[in-house]
Amino acid sequence: MANGDESEQVRELQARLKQLKLMTVAPTGFYGSKTTAAVKSFQSKNGLDATGGVDDKTWKKIQSSSKKPTADELRPPTVNEVAAPDPRCMTGRVMCISKESRTLAWMIDGKVVSTMDVRFGSENTPTREGVFNVGWKAKEWTSTIYHTPMPYAMFFSGGQAVHYSADFAARGYAGASHGCVNVRDKGKLSKLFDDVQVGDKVVVYW
Repeated sequence: MANGDESEQVRELQARLKQLKLMTVAPTGFYGSKTTAAVKSFQSKNGLDATGGVDDKTWKKIQSSSKKPTADELRPPTVNEVAAPDPRCMTGRVMCISKESRTLAWMIDGKVVSTMDVRFGSENTPTREGVFNVGWKAKEWTSTIYHTPMPYAMFFSGGQAVHYSADFAARGYAGASHGCVNVRDKGKLSKLFDDVQVGDKVVVYW
């Protein structure tokens, strides 16, 4: 395994490196710079050639130093670690959306009820930042501009909404939205959709 690879084996490698406290981010299955750095660190500590790639010798040593990851370790509920909430999220009912950690935390009176991964618009169609309110909701909706499905849509700023994205579920961060806040976990979003009321606060921040 080496930089640029993407596989279930890479996911297992990342989960094992996390057990060994060499990675803090959750497994994604993609072997990038963070995985390379973690492997190099492991190799240095164990007297192996610090290449950053995983050969047979390195893999066997990592396997013997860690245990077989559980399903939850391989696919944690939220891939991204939730950022510290913005101060504006600490009162009332809020969808607290961090662009830096790419997460949405549903908060009530300062307590996190649930969290999920999100992605945003591209440079040309950026997701607006600031404090908004949920103006209206639609369980089944198709964008009138882009003609794409937007299930579980909760609109907070003009045509921008929090909604489920099949593209995000399939392609991850390889794509972007047209400005909306995309969620890839349909089950979590459907529960959030039921909980959120029109008028609830939305905070989008860096």
